[in-house]
Amino acid sequence: MRSSLPKVLHPVCGRPMVAWPVIAAREAGAERIAVIVSPDRDLTAGLPEGTETVIQPEADGTGGAIRAAHDIVRDSDTVVVLSGDHPLINAEIVGALLETHRAAAAGATVMTVELDDPSAYGRIVRDADGDIEAIVETKNPEEVDPEVLAIREINTGTYAFAAEPLMEALDQLTNDNSAGEYYLGDVLPMLRRDGLRVVAHRATDPNVNLGVNNRVDLAAVTAEARHQILERHMLDGVTIIDPLTTWIEAEVEIAADATIEPGCSLRGSTSIGADSIIGPHSTLVDTSVGEQARVVQSHLDRAKVGNLAVVGPFAHLRPDAEIGQRAKAGAFVEIKKSTIGEGAKVPHLAYVGDAEVGESANVGAGAITANYDGRAKHPTKIGEGARIGVNNSLVAPVDIGAGAYTGAGAVIREDVPDGALGVSSNEQRNIEGYAERKAEASDAEGAE
Repeated sequence: MRSSLPKVLHPVCGRPMVAWPVIAAREAGAERIAVIVSPDRDLTAGLPEGTETVIQPEADGTGGAIRAAHDIVRDSDTVVVLSGDHPLINAEIVGALLETHRAAAAGATVMTVELDDPSAYGRIVRDADGDIEAIVETKNPEEVDPEVLAIREINTGTYAFAAEPLMEALDQLTNDNSAGEYYLGDVLPMLRRDGLRVVAHRATDPNVNLGVNNRVDLAAVTAEARHQILERHMLDGVTIIDPLTTWIEAEVEIAADATIEPGCSLRGSTSIGADSIIGPHSTLVDTSVGEQARVVQSHLDRAKVGNLAVVGPFAHLRPDAEIGQRAKAGAFVEIKKSTIGEGAKVPHLAYVGDAEVGESANVGAGAITANYDGRAKHPTKIGEGARIGVNNSLVAPVDIGAGAYTGAGAVIREDVPDGALGVSSNEQRNIEGYAERKAEASDAEGAE
């Protein structure tokens, strides 16, 4: 990966790569999930809550990894082995593997897929009964029988084992090979020797074998995961106008009858309510949008948008911005750590920070809350039904009462009582002949 970040912590559609198989196992009913890690890799940040970690003291192969989890294997009935760098696995796939394993009363079940180009993958050789007789590695194809090379069914590296026979076989594993490693696949002949069945579960989706070893692989996996996410939402009743230009991450929730227009990016824990329309060209990060709301060409980060509210175009909602029901944050509006009450409007060209805007209030164009004095942030309160004039500066801390007005261009430094009009002194003075003198000065500078 050429990265300071451990490979399996690289995100796939907003979720750490390693979290995909962990979540798949959990949703399939796993009672205990352990991730095998090397001593110099802390994967805690990418693991869902409740995931155990087991240290593999040295990099001694896949069999060595499972040997490191000996105590977990001993205390289990069935053990499923998944790869942390194969994120395109889900609970349905794991459940189908387990169903095959239990139906066959097998000692081991290997998930396989059939590929048009099996390349250097290990081939599945079956016996007369259809069980797995051997997995033949083909990294050196010149050493492999052509009949085996012609087999298109390959090993994906995903297994289900009966725990007790697995534990006994792990104790017998040797590292007598050129790499000096313990291979998990070497337990399969031991199980057959002991009279246990080793069967195959052939997956219908070849993407279960799509792993990540570099950033090219990461892009390919992400593209497929994105496709699956979009397809799931559409099948659940969400209209996505143009899937090719729409990016939706794994944790996003969207209710039926919502519409996502072209160019949108929905990230993190974003949620969209029924009948809402998002976009075009909007980015929402960890943001909740209620029902029948409209967000147009805007950027929302950790914000809340109520039912029937309108945001944009070109609005920027920063963390802790909350737009109430039927409220509006319009064109070129920036709102941060503020509550816009039900039916209130900040229609255009305004900044609202550290403020509370009451129900049905209106903030005029060019108005700002001057919330920062250079050392600390201060609050502004705008009462229910208040009207803030154009190009106002509300110098916090300040309280504008219910039903109050402020005049155009006012700088409000003191509280305005309920129902009052707040204005500030700003006497106009005209300087005669200014333009002519300005032009003469410019001409003189140019001549020099």
